[in-house]
Amino acid sequence: MKEWQRAFVLHNRPYSESSLLVDLFVESKGRITVIAKGARRKSSALKGILQPFTPLIVQYGGNGEVKTLRQVEAISLSLPLFHYALYSGFYLNELVHRVIVSESDSTPLFQAYLDGLQQLAKGIEPEKVLRKFELTLLEYLGYHIDFMHCFATGEEIIDDMYYQYHPEQGFISSMMQNSNSYNGRELRAFADRNFDNVACLKAAKRFTRLALKPYVGVKPFKSRELFIKLT
Repeated sequence: MKEWQRAFVLHNRPYSESSLLVDLFVESKGRITVIAKGARRKSSALKGILQPFTPLIVQYGGNGEVKTLRQVEAISLSLPLFHYALYSGFYLNELVHRVIVSESDSTPLFQAYLDGLQQLAKGIEPEKVLRKFELTLLEYLGYHIDFMHCFATGEEIIDDMYYQYHPEQGFISSMMQNSNSYNGRELRAFADRNFDNVACLKAAKRFTRLALKPYVGVKPFKSRELFIKLT
């Protein structure tokens, strides 16, 4: 690819004695794996640039599944993430790495990812940032859920009623209250991305974990394990 593309590093690892294998989140191309030749040499400036949370522009080439990094520049300093914000950023990286495929137009999601990192850097509550990104990710995956209407009847949700979630369908009114049910007030919060209410924020976490499970699999997230150790 000869054009410059905005990108972030999701993960890097050693490749031979002098190179790195780098997974990039490229704005219009999804997840791309590149070889950064010579990046492990002491004299190379690439190792310092090819780190998570540093906004980059890149050029790469090659016909195989693994491309060759041609050029890379940092367009600003790394976003300052610390403590819970840092582990939340790693969680975003793991999530994108697992779900996004290569050669896919990911421009809307890339902007949501960038917005999420910037919000974390500004000190916005990480749980709110993560829930908003997860809902945007579900939309990107084609998971368009109507949070405002009962799937069975088409009637608008009622704040004090409970609704059971049915995968790939939506929410259906129910008398039962369990880990898979939500009241209408919570569903409105999901639709509006408004998580100022603690109960709605916790409900959103239950929902996104359930809805994302088919996409992310059962392997534990390393960032979650680190987060649990801190709490």
